[in-house]
Amino acid sequence: MDVIFGRNKKEHPEPVKAKVTGKIPTWLRGTLLRNGPGMHTVGETRYNHWFDGLALLHSFTIRDGEVYYRSKYLRSDTYKANIEANRIVVSEFGTMVYSDPRKNIFTRAFSYLSHIIPDFTDNCLINIMKCGEEFYAITETNYIRKINPQTLETLEKVDYRKCVGINVATSHPHYDSAGNVLNIGTSIMDKGKTKYVIFKIPATVPGRTKGKSPLQHMEVLCSLTSRSLLSPSYYHSFGVTENYIIFLEQPYRIDILKMATAYIQGVNWASCLTFHKQDKTYIHIIDQRTGKPVPTKFYTDPMVVFHHVNAYEEDGGLLFDVIAYEDNSLYDYFYLANLKQDIKGRSGNNPVPALKRFAVPLRTDQNAEVGSNLVQLASTTAKALKEKDDQVYCQPELLFKGLELPQINYAHNGKPYRYVFAVDVHTSSSPTKILKYDLLTKSILQWEEDYCWLSESLFVPTPGATDEDDGIILSVIISSEPQKPPFLLILDARSFTELARAYIDADVHPDLHGLFVPDVD
Repeated sequence: MDVIFGRNKKEHPEPVKAKVTGKIPTWLRGTLLRNGPGMHTVGETRYNHWFDGLALLHSFTIRDGEVYYRSKYLRSDTYKANIEANRIVVSEFGTMVYSDPRKNIFTRAFSYLSHIIPDFTDNCLINIMKCGEEFYAITETNYIRKINPQTLETLEKVDYRKCVGINVATSHPHYDSAGNVLNIGTSIMDKGKTKYVIFKIPATVPGRTKGKSPLQHMEVLCSLTSRSLLSPSYYHSFGVTENYIIFLEQPYRIDILKMATAYIQGVNWASCLTFHKQDKTYIHIIDQRTGKPVPTKFYTDPMVVFHHVNAYEEDGGLLFDVIAYEDNSLYDYFYLANLKQDIKGRSGNNPVPALKRFAVPLRTDQNAEVGSNLVQLASTTAKALKEKDDQVYCQPELLFKGLELPQINYAHNGKPYRYVFAVDVHTSSSPTKILKYDLLTKSILQWEEDYCWLSESLFVPTPGATDEDDGIILSVIISSEPQKPPFLLILDARSFTELARAYIDADVHPDLHGLFVPDVD
C-alpha cells in the first residue's frame, strides 16, 4: 500500500493528454476537479497520517472524446513554510511539530489564555467548493483557499473566523437549486458559548457590486448551543431536505482544553478527539424557513458518522440515510504505518460501516403512549419511539453493510431517491470495488479490478435525463502494481458497464473528494 499512499507525487502543471480506450459519450464535456494529500515527506521529516499530507489538486478535462490531466500542489502558507524550511514546520491532524519547545510552550500558553484555540493549518486537502463562479480548496479548519479551476493556481486565503466567527467547518457543503452554499461550523468559546453555526453563502452578489466575492455576503441561518462548552461534537457532513437541515451531535468530541495545551502536553490534534461510547447521538432538525430547531428531542445510539448520503420528507416524516461506524477507529486505520500493513487492501482488519436509515416525525402527538412508534412509513422499518421524558429514541433500519464515500444524482439531493453510488469497504478501507446500491430492490451492481485503489464515484447526469440513473460514473483508479498506469474510469451508471478508460502517463495520487464542472455552452 506504500506504493499508493506513502510516496510523494510529482505535480504536472501542464496538460498531459490521456490515452483513451473505449468511447467517451460525446455529451460529456467538462472538468473533474479533485483534491487530496500528495506529499508525505518534506526533507528528512515525514507525516504520520495520510490525512496530513500536503494538498495536491488535480483535474481531468474531458472534451470531444479526449481527456487532459494536470496536477498542482496547493501553494498554501503551510506548503510554502514547509518547502522553505525543507522540513515539516506546521502541525497537522496526526503530526505535531516541535520546532522550538521553549518558544512553543510560551506561545501556546499565551494562545490558551487569550484564544483557547490555536491557529490551524491552511493545508486545504479534502474537497473543492463552488461559490458562484469561484472555486475553493477546503478542509475542516477555518481556512479555505481560492483556486483557478483551469490552471489549478492558488489564489487568496479566506478565514471563516472573519466572516461568521467559526473555528472549524465541514468539508461537505450543500448546494440549493439556486447554487447557494449551505454549511455548518463550530464557534468555540465565543462570548462564553460554544455553538454550531449554520451559514449560507449566496451564489450571486447582491446588487451590482463589482469585485465582491460571495464570501463577503455570508449570513448565519441558525446557531445551536453545544451540549458541552469544552467538548463540542466532531462532524464531517450533514443532511438537508427541501425545508430542513439534519445535524448529528455525535459523541465523538473535541477536547478543547487538551487541544489548547497540545504542544505543552506533547500530543497531536488527533488525540484531542475522543469517542464517548456510553453517550447518545443527538439528532437536531432545523427548519430552514424559520431558522429554528424542531422542539422535539431526538436521539439514537452512540455512533460515528462521517458521510450523510441523502435525506427527504415523506408523509409528515423526515428520512435520512448515513454511513455509520460503531466507533472512531477509521481515523486510526489511515495512519501511514497502518496502511503499510494492509497488504494490497486485503487485511480484513478495517472498520466496516453500515448504511442506516433513520426516520423522525416532523410533528409529534403529545398524547401518544410511551413506547409507541411516532412514525410509520411504508418505505422503511425505522422507528421513532416515544419515551417518558418526551424524548424520542430513533431506531434505524439497516440497509447495507460495507460501503463508503457515497454519492447520488445530486438533482435528487434532499428529495426521494433510489440509487447510491459508493465503494465497497467490506475487506479493506482501501476499496477495489465500485457499487451501485438500489434502495428499492436492495440489489447491487458492481465494477471491480484487483490491486487497485478507487476514488469516490461521481455521478454526472445525461443532459435532459429524466431517469435517476441516466448518466455516467467517473472514478480515478490507481493500481498497486507499478507497471499499470493510473486511469480515469467511465461507467454507464444504469448498467454499470465500462464505457471507457483514460490512461494517464503521469504520477496520479489517491484523493479524497471533488466535483465535476460541466462546460457551459
